[in-house]
Amino acid sequence: MRRVTQDNQGKSTAGVDGVKSLTPKQRTKLVGKLRITGKAKPTRRVNIPKPGTTETTPLGIPKKNDRTLQALVKIALEPEWEAKFEPNSYGFRPGRSCHDAIGAIFASISIKAKYVLDADIAKCFDRINHNTLLDKINTYPSLRKQLKSWLKSGVMERGNLSQTNEGTPQGGVISPLLANIALHGMEERVKQYAETLKGAKSINRQALSLIRYADDFVIIHEDINVILKSQEIITEWLSDIGLELKPSKTKLTHTLNKYEGNVGFEFLGFHIQQRKVGDYRAASNGKFKLGFNTIITPSKPKIKAHLAKIAEVIDTHKTAPQAALISRLNPIIKGWSNYYSTVVSKETFRKCNYLTYDKLRAWARTRGKGSINKDKYWRTVENRNWCFSTENGLELRSHAATPIIRHVKVKGNVSPYNGDWIYWSKRRGEYPEAPKRVATLIKAQKGICPHCGLYFTSTDIVEVDHITPKSLGGKDEYKNLQLLHRHCHDTKTASDGSFHKSYDDNPF
Repeated sequence: MRRVTQDNQGKSTAGVDGVKSLTPKQRTKLVGKLRITGKAKPTRRVNIPKPGTTETTPLGIPKKNDRTLQALVKIALEPEWEAKFEPNSYGFRPGRSCHDAIGAIFASISIKAKYVLDADIAKCFDRINHNTLLDKINTYPSLRKQLKSWLKSGVMERGNLSQTNEGTPQGGVISPLLANIALHGMEERVKQYAETLKGAKSINRQALSLIRYADDFVIIHEDINVILKSQEIITEWLSDIGLELKPSKTKLTHTLNKYEGNVGFEFLGFHIQQRKVGDYRAASNGKFKLGFNTIITPSKPKIKAHLAKIAEVIDTHKTAPQAALISRLNPIIKGWSNYYSTVVSKETFRKCNYLTYDKLRAWARTRGKGSINKDKYWRTVENRNWCFSTENGLELRSHAATPIIRHVKVKGNVSPYNGDWIYWSKRRGEYPEAPKRVATLIKAQKGICPHCGLYFTSTDIVEVDHITPKSLGGKDEYKNLQLLHRHCHDTKTASDGSFHKSYDDNPF
């Protein structure tokens, strides 16, 4: 109940009953009614745009009680499946991220140039075979009946009810877990094929990699024939659960040399490629020089989309105060830069700074009727000139201010449910997208929430809190800050005498 109605970002999204929020009394009442009944109401269809395209993603939003019961069932099923899931599956799993998938790809190609099948499963969430999925979950009859009722509950859109005879509706709490269960086994299937190749089985298994993030995956090997055969095997494997590869997003390439017009590939917003270098600059695996470097950078489409977003914000703030423009741009720049802070991004950050500065000059020139008003909008801050900032010290964040720190990939088979709280809380503070204050406070608190005394897990939403509220004179400094679970923050704020609640950092 807490996750659905307090912690979750979509807590105010209504299902078919139109209920957006619950009072504490209603929450308590609903908790007492949580039962596996084998019944479910239809979901409400909501179409959200896909970034950078004209396409939309259909979501199915369940009612609050169905959503809460799904969260309960997920809590029951997830630990079991996290102990089973394959090491190179990263999407929609606690404690794993896009950066772990990229780290796995780097480890697979860092000392040898290889062929790559870059593939995408067509309408994965919409086409999974229900019976095959339920058989795979293999749970007790009443829970199977409940899962089946959610899968076949139907979708209500503009007053019309549509049947759902296949697929797991996106938008449900349990849908990502069900999709991962359906796709579980892909990596092992190609590993089994690798064992049939000439040579030692263990070496062959290691040489062939399948790395998956949700419905996107890559297959990597040095022999193109092995890649082609793996594609056939995966195509057949997917057909058994009602799925197929999307031709327009499936391509063959090579990490170093041109193959079918392609060199390198893009995955999760990163461009991955190898480039030849002279012997004196060559990367080395400790035994011999390779003659190439593996370079991972932000992909060009993502750079273009980011700059377009910045331009859009600037254009819509032509008459707004400078402080409002800076406040709107800083989270965009910070979030995007943090995401790419683990790869070769210095040159990209520098170019983004220049293009942003160029757009800001045009913004200032429009307001100044031809003059950029340098002394009004740009200042020297410490030893840095031309800082876009206000008189009271509010400064536009620089892309290049984000340090490049290599991400340490999660261990292959570990699970957040294995009881190693220290390992998981430590990783929580090292996520590339973790705000600096969050990371600092996690380390200082040794991964523990001071309000409830529990460790922060990889799925918890946390917030920075002022121990003495700012409205009561508390200062914005580390000795007056603590990191709390969102629900602990709610409880603390309700009783600390502050006038209102203010989030100091984006929820993380």
